[in-house]
Amino acid sequence: MKTGSANHDRILAAARDWAGAPMAIATVVETWKSAPCPTGTHMLVHADGRFVGSVSGGCVEADVLERAQMVLAGAPAMLRRYGVADDAAWDVGLPCGGDIVVLVQPVSADGFPESLFADIVNARCNGAMLLVVTDLATGRSVVSDDTQADGFVNVYYPPRRLLIVGAVEIAAALSAIAVSQGINVTLCDPRGRFLTEDRFPNVRLDDRWPDDAVQAFAPDSRSAIVTLSHDPKIDDPALIAALASPAAYVAALGSVRSHQERLLRLSAAGVSAEHCARIEGPAGVAINAISAPEIALSIAGGMIRAFNLGLR
Repeated sequence: MKTGSANHDRILAAARDWAGAPMAIATVVETWKSAPCPTGTHMLVHADGRFVGSVSGGCVEADVLERAQMVLAGAPAMLRRYGVADDAAWDVGLPCGGDIVVLVQPVSADGFPESLFADIVNARCNGAMLLVVTDLATGRSVVSDDTQADGFVNVYYPPRRLLIVGAVEIAAALSAIAVSQGINVTLCDPRGRFLTEDRFPNVRLDDRWPDDAVQAFAPDSRSAIVTLSHDPKIDDPALIAALASPAAYVAALGSVRSHQERLLRLSAAGVSAEHCARIEGPAGVAINAISAPEIALSIAGGMIRAFNLGLR
């Protein structure tokens, strides 16, 4: 079995901060029905009791922490299935109705080697995915290049990326939401005075013309491009470049009427109807958004939906 849908940023950051300390790692290796976390999700446990991540959204963490302490004390890796228990559904069961199997391993050569964290980080920094195969019988994990290997195969993808065109208020809220989801954000606007670190912390700023910025961004299937400037001179070149790429999500802010006008301009510029149909316009999912933060939330929802559909 394999997976690759979980967000591992917090786990990798904690592994870096706790390097050299005794740790255990819990991983969701199988799910059924309405399981709260996807397969591949981790929880990392420090020997002093601290932990980051979640394998169930809170339902079974206490039991997982107990097993992590047992593993840290020398017990072998453990597999545990959690579901709706008749007498203890609110104790160590899943009241949501799902079932999960969790593997708890020591972070060690006999389990999940600590060096794997660096391997994952290096692969992500280089825009590559990394496969880690775990033998569920022995609890040992190794790097592999075989997607069909026996055992549990966890696929660690490069971070998702978002290019926002237009340094407007919606961009500030959207970039904050994206960063909170582990998405790397680049903000492009050729109007330099709009593009300041004070307005847009924790994002990469690019003052090139949008089509040049899109080309430099090199969109792939884990990328999203959203235009927000409301200025066709800025948005249209970005959209033309974005639609020639394999970006998972391309969206443009504006009303239904302004989007129809946009499509006419793009068509006149030589963009095919098939490519134009890829644009989500107006951008975002329908939540009757009014304020800039609400509009940003709706766009983030559209982006996450597109990313997750790509996993199927």
